[in-house]
Amino acid sequence: MKLVELTTVPEMLAQIEVMQHLYPKLTLEKYESYLQEMVRHNYKQVAVFDNDICVGLSGFWTAIKLWTGKYIEIDNFIVHSEHRSKGIGKIMTDYIDVKAKAEGCTAIVLDAFTGNFTAHRFYYNQGYEPRGFHFLKMLNEDGLT
Repeated sequence: MKLVELTTVPEMLAQIEVMQHLYPKLTLEKYESYLQEMVRHNYKQVAVFDNDICVGLSGFWTAIKLWTGKYIEIDNFIVHSEHRSKGIGKIMTDYIDVKAKAEGCTAIVLDAFTGNFTAHRFYYNQGYEPRGFHFLKMLNEDGLT
């Protein structure tokens, strides 16, 4: 297994198939337009490769909020279904932990859907805990990927 930090739009676009495991309707055009904006706002990805095949991928952002100061937010955490329970997720969260500490972050945050109990168990096992609710007001369901 090889871990690589992806920092450019072309590097990220090359792994669209993995992202489509989470968002099957995601088109290359839409993904590229989103990434063009996201990369300008500190968005990066960490990818795990097994023999040149991406088997795990997670986006992450570094930002600042009043209540936390500097933090990293994990976004779109994916391990290919055929490669789960092989430690790939832990490789990615360990990398993000080291990165957050090196950058002086006070916290790592993420969202997990309320019904995704497999993800909840994984994040609990990695030392994460729920501290609140992420509320949203949906304005356009058709705009979702």
